[in-house]
Amino acid sequence: MATDDSSTAGIAALLAEARSGNQQALPMLFKTLYNDLQRIARRRLRAGAPITMLDTGALVHESFERFAQLQQLAVGDRGHFLSYAARVMRSIVIDAARERAAQRRGGAAEHVTLTESLGDSLAQPEIEPDVLRVHEALETLASIDARLAQVVEMRYFGGLSNAEIAEALGIGLRTVERDWERARSFMFTTMGGGAALHG
Repeated sequence: MATDDSSTAGIAALLAEARSGNQQALPMLFKTLYNDLQRIARRRLRAGAPITMLDTGALVHESFERFAQLQQLAVGDRGHFLSYAARVMRSIVIDAARERAAQRRGGAAEHVTLTESLGDSLAQPEIEPDVLRVHEALETLASIDARLAQVVEMRYFGGLSNAEIAEALGIGLRTVERDWERARSFMFTTMGGGAALHG
């Protein structure tokens, strides 16, 4: 059984164990990468502007539950794992947002701010962004350019840095920066110009 060593080699060994079906590897992987997963969750669920009733611990725990339902974990390295975790967290946030929207029927839609820094993406803490509008625009983008959608997903929903996205997708940092700018422009247009973009 692989160790919980947080080195690149240790994580690679845990991923190999998980891919081979070792059920003990996934909990060890989550434990080893817990700080990274907490960071992703924290940046998505900023305390000043909660999107759902989830907190970071609950989001990480729910992510683990969804990972545990997989028959096999098919990720190659730490970057791919965090990318997939960002996608899982996005799904959880969207599900929670839909449930909350159903409970608040008739509420006015709020404007969404997509910024250069995810930490600045919610400039007014009292405003709850309409993540469902972002989700719908992202689905449209994915049908046109899957990589641009991945960049938005990993950055906006997952809180990954440009460098982490570049590593996960196997592309250059400058390419990620260009993709992010193109994606932001597309999202702005698709969402009817209702999103204030900065940076």
